[in-house]
Amino acid sequence: QVQLVESGGGLVQAGGSLRLSCAASGLTFTSYCMGWFRQAPGKEREFVAAINYSGRSTAYADSVKGRFTISRDNAKNTVYLQMLSLKPEDTAVYYCAAAATVFVRTTNAQYPHWGQGTQVTVSS
Repeated sequence: QVQLVESGGGLVQAGGSLRLSCAASGLTFTSYCMGWFRQAPGKEREFVAAINYSGRSTAYADSVKGRFTISRDNAKNTVYLQMLSLKPEDTAVYYCAAAATVFVRTTNAQYPHWGQGTQVTVSS
């Protein structure tokens, strides 16, 4: 079955950076749109970024545009989220998700496969 395993989370000071990774298995990676979502305590899970199967098309939430970059390495079945200029409001559990489509998807309901999440904490 499809497995998504996130890594790279941790504690960082405001203004710092982190790079999250998501290793995918059990799927034909090049047939999938990959997304990153996050959920802060007491809030709903929200879209962060997504990338299409080829890597040529991406989408970002307004709150992270210019600071976060999503990329993928199809040879390694891995998607990344480079996060720069982190803010305390970026604190959340970050989830990787996969959807079998050539298009970029930006909502929770469009992704049937999810990882277990990785915690990102940004201190002020």
